[in-house]
Amino acid sequence: MNGIRHKHWIGLAVLAVWSLLSCVQREAAKSFQADDKTAILFDGSSWRGWQRKDGPESQWIVQDDGSVQASGADAVTSATFGDFQLHVEFYCPKTPGKQGQARSNSGVYLHGRYEIQILDSFGDPPTGNGCGALYSIAAPMVNASRPPGMWQMYDIIFRAPRFDDQDKITELPRITVLHNGIVIHNDLELPSTTPGGLDREMVDVGPILLQFHGDPVRYRNIRLRLLD
Repeated sequence: MNGIRHKHWIGLAVLAVWSLLSCVQREAAKSFQADDKTAILFDGSSWRGWQRKDGPESQWIVQDDGSVQASGADAVTSATFGDFQLHVEFYCPKTPGKQGQARSNSGVYLHGRYEIQILDSFGDPPTGNGCGALYSIAAPMVNASRPPGMWQMYDIIFRAPRFDDQDKITELPRITVLHNGIVIHNDLELPSTTPGGLDREMVDVGPILLQFHGDPVRYRNIRLRLLD
C-alpha cells in the first residue's frame, strides 16, 4: 500500500507541475508584446488571415477559450515567410479505443512543405511518424509529449533553403525544434520536403500550414518572429 500511495502522490505532483507550467504559459502569452518583426497569426479572437489550400477562407472554429479547432480542411496563412521563429500551442484530445495515427493527428507545416507531426504519442518511444517527428525524415531525439487532454507547445527555428542566381539550391533548409521546452531537433538539415504539404518543391518563402487530419485538434497562441 505504501508503494501505491507513493506512486499516487508522485502522479499528483507531476500533474500539479504541469498545471503550474500551463498557467505560466498562459500568462506569458497575455503579456507578449509584438513588434515590427513579429506576426501574430492567431490571438484567440479571430481566424482572419487563414485560408484553405484551394483559396477560400478557412472555416476552422474559434472556441470560447481562445483556441481554434481544426475542421474541414487544412488551414494555410495568406502571408508567407522566409527564416523565422514560430511559437504554436496545441491540444490533442483523448481518443479512447484509437491507435497509432488515429490518435489526435495533425501537423505544423513550415513553408507549407515540412511537417512537424502532432499526435497523441504520450508514453511511446520516439518514431519518425510520432509527435515531434519531422515526418518521414527524422524522429525526435526524445518524446517530450504530455498526456492527451493537456496543452503542449512547439518553439521552432527555421532557416529557409538558399538558392543561387540560377535557382539551384546552395544550402538545404535547417530546423531546431523545442517541444514543451525540450530540444527534440537541433539544427537538423532537411534533405527534402515531407508528404501532404502544398507540393514537394523547396522555396525561399512560404506559408504556415496547419493540417486537418479528421481529428478535433486545437491550436492557440500562434505567433511568428521574422529572422531575415
